[in-house]
Amino acid sequence: MKLKSFLMLSLASLMIASCAKNISAAETHVTIKSPNNPVVQLAQSKQTATNVGNFVSGEHTTQGTASITTKNGNSFLTLDQSFKTSDSGPDLVVILHRSDDVIGSTKPPAYPIKKGDYVVLGRLQKFSGAQSYAIPNNIDLTNYKSAAIWCRKFNATFGAAKLTNS
Repeated sequence: MKLKSFLMLSLASLMIASCAKNISAAETHVTIKSPNNPVVQLAQSKQTATNVGNFVSGEHTTQGTASITTKNGNSFLTLDQSFKTSDSGPDLVVILHRSDDVIGSTKPPAYPIKKGDYVVLGRLQKFSGAQSYAIPNNIDLTNYKSAAIWCRKFNATFGAAKLTNS
């Protein structure tokens, strides 16, 4: 009897889960109607990408896409799921750089950058996969044309992505 009840409960749960509606992150409002309750609108946050670029390798192979996104009035630098770089650096950080061609405007093999040409967003969270970095509100994004993965200790640029309007 307990097995039969368990199976019925499991089947009912599976049916409910399969019938649930997925709400897209791009939707701005969701309306919930109920015969006993008034209409309730829930605001969903909308995320938009403004600038996008593909990584070009510098001192180490780096790949994937970087984009600047805005969500709830705040800006973020987002690295996509295909992002990957070397784990050889002791002090890797994610930066925004003023140049639109960081790798082409610097010299191999390290592709060193000059102080004042960049702003550090934070330590690299992981060597591959999707990740996001908050951009401080006082940063004027019109002054920064690229995102880069940079080894602060040895002033070596692992890779950079020119960010262009999408």
